[in-house]
Amino acid sequence: MLALALVRASAEHAPDTGAVTGAGAALAGVYAVGPLTPAVSASRRAAACWLAALGAVWLLLLALTPDGVWLAFPLYFLQLHLLSRRGGLLAVAATAVAAITAFAAHRGEFSPAVAIGPALGAAVAVAVVWGYQALYRESERRRRLIEELTVTRADLAAAQHTAGVLAERERLAREIHDTLAQGLSSIQLLLRAAERALPGRPEAAGAHVVQARRAAVDNLAEARRFVAALTPPALDGTTLAGALERLCATTGAQHRVAVTFRRTGTPRALPTALEVALLRVAQSALSNTVRHSGAATGEVTLAHLEDGVRLDVVDDGAGFDPGRLPAPDPAAGGFGIAAMRARARSLGGTLAVESSPGRGTAVSAWFPSDAREDAREQRPAGPGPRRGAPDGNEAHR
Repeated sequence: MLALALVRASAEHAPDTGAVTGAGAALAGVYAVGPLTPAVSASRRAAACWLAALGAVWLLLLALTPDGVWLAFPLYFLQLHLLSRRGGLLAVAATAVAAITAFAAHRGEFSPAVAIGPALGAAVAVAVVWGYQALYRESERRRRLIEELTVTRADLAAAQHTAGVLAERERLAREIHDTLAQGLSSIQLLLRAAERALPGRPEAAGAHVVQARRAAVDNLAEARRFVAALTPPALDGTTLAGALERLCATTGAQHRVAVTFRRTGTPRALPTALEVALLRVAQSALSNTVRHSGAATGEVTLAHLEDGVRLDVVDDGAGFDPGRLPAPDPAAGGFGIAAMRARARSLGGTLAVESSPGRGTAVSAWFPSDAREDAREQRPAGPGPRRGAPDGNEAHR
């Protein structure tokens, strides 16, 4: 527009063509300073100073030629872009008044048509710039929101990953305690029995070694299966009752404890996670019976109830005070009851322990029939441990 104004001034051969050309060159020089000066973009004070100098040279050009009024429109955008909202609006109004006044002076008269052009241009510039600024603010708000959502999603993914790691660690800890740890303990007891039998009873020692080897094979299979999160080998090709009966028979054969198995109620299909939990609780409870109680007899009862299923493991051993359990220790153990409770809680069930010194121990685990691995809410407590035979007679403690 500046070039067009200068060309028109030269074409009309006006007497002040040289002055118009000089003013136009000065305006171009002042305008070129703005983009080359970083302070103009960084500071509103520097921008205001530059705009003031640019406006002064423009007023000079406007006084020399009416074509200078065309430059008001780009000036509007500069003022609205570089100044504050209020300052830009005042600068645009002042520029529009100057353009209307100068144009009317050059024409020698004032008419509505003289005011409409600069005023309409000012209104269009304000609408365009304010609309752009509103869109920019909305875009920035959405960008910040997206960044927050991205950070939140990353934090949530990290939290879920941590929770998954902890859940898997807890699962493996329970499986190791209920399978490998119990199996290794059984192997240790069998090898000690074999050691005591030597050299006077080699046949008995050999039988203990064979049982220890069989236990090692079984626990190796358990380790491979639970690492892959599959069904325990004890449940392959058999029912839960069959697996519990086999567990009782194996425990009785390997150790000096006569363990019997009973089942009450109407058998029904149970979720795999529930069968695994019941088997693991029985394994852990019987391991405690063998290792700590010195019991001569034990009994495992699987009871199918209307509202769930209950497993009772009762022995006539030395017993203990449930309120004075030792703290779990990596060297001495003590994780059994805590692991059984955690397993029951993970399926919405409960675990109860009744014992006293010299009167044996009864462990009872109750689960709802529809228990699933993700059940976390606390269910109503099931019936307490049955410290006796299924017919209601008190067992020998």
